[in-house]
Amino acid sequence: MRSTWLQRGGADDLIVVFGGWALGAAPFDALTGPQDVLFVEDWRELGALPDLSGYARRTLLAFSFGVGAAGHWIAGYGDPFDRKIAVNGTLAPADADHGIPPEMVEATAAGLSDASFARFCRRAGLDGAPQIDIAERQAELRAVIQRGRAPDVRFDRIWLSKRDRIMPPAAMEAAWAPQSDRVEWIDAPHVPFANRLTWEAWL
Repeated sequence: MRSTWLQRGGADDLIVVFGGWALGAAPFDALTGPQDVLFVEDWRELGALPDLSGYARRTLLAFSFGVGAAGHWIAGYGDPFDRKIAVNGTLAPADADHGIPPEMVEATAAGLSDASFARFCRRAGLDGAPQIDIAERQAELRAVIQRGRAPDVRFDRIWLSKRDRIMPPAAMEAAWAPQSDRVEWIDAPHVPFANRLTWEAWL
């Protein structure tokens, strides 16, 4: 687990982004706002975050495989967040009914190459493909499979994309049925952030 400050200017409000697999911070490049933003990625192992106690308000925005990671992280480290947002992910990311079937996740790991990752990025709706370490990203996918379903977490808002070609919309709908009153469907791909270009719009 790695964390990087995308914006750090002494704001009262902090957004902690739990990112998806292998895409890095690129999905969030166009988002603007006054908040400090801490980006977290790499779900091979879960570890402690920097001290967040100096912020008046702390919001979690968990995206894609970051949703499941957030559920496991909160179970292990407690919940420091005043508000929690999920985007195009579930608490069971490698799951036949509520995520991506584990055999498909394993097949992605087994066949991972620069070319296959570029195809993945296009399917996700991301322009261009970040540089990746293939062995590390294979290990990350297998860690997600092994970690399994996260404990239940209540989110304040859940964004799901109708045109998601990574996380099956039907599986996400089933996964979030117990929290369906928090769900908002949007006409967007897996990386949906071009639709709303401020952090605040997603919170």
